[in-house]
Amino acid sequence: MDKKYLMIGLSLVAVIIIATVFAAKNQYKPVDTSVLNSVGEITLYKSETCGCCSLYIDYLERNTELTVNVVDAGGDNSIKDRYNIPLELRSCHTAIYGDYFVEGHVPLEAIVKLIQEKPAIKGIALEGMPLGAPGMSGSPEGKFTIYAIQNDGSITEFMTI
Repeated sequence: MDKKYLMIGLSLVAVIIIATVFAAKNQYKPVDTSVLNSVGEITLYKSETCGCCSLYIDYLERNTELTVNVVDAGGDNSIKDRYNIPLELRSCHTAIYGDYFVEGHVPLEAIVKLIQEKPAIKGIALEGMPLGAPGMSGSPEGKFTIYAIQNDGSITEFMTI
């Protein structure tokens, strides 16, 4: 009898996990990522022990044709220092798209806009590690504000998703 309840419990846990993964994969509107083909490949610097970084890489690879070159940077912040990413916007991973950086769990919609419009900025960032962002678990608790880091180091709003 106890084995039966254990199996029911494990089945329920599996259903919840599958539903959560399915919801996380499908919470973003479809985006035409063909403009990213002009970039071809990116380099993503991450912490070697970070699980959400791996999930973000999966998100990029699943939804684009980009080649993602992964560099385990450990605790080395030299890439963030090289691009002068403001401390308050630093996250667990930094991706380099041509001359731009993309810091954190930025949705593809913002990256496509960056590559299409080619603004005169250093890069874009999503502050923190918000629930429901690509690579993060949970459902979004509101909109995501993506920030642009200007060439003079100032921070402005790039877009809200």
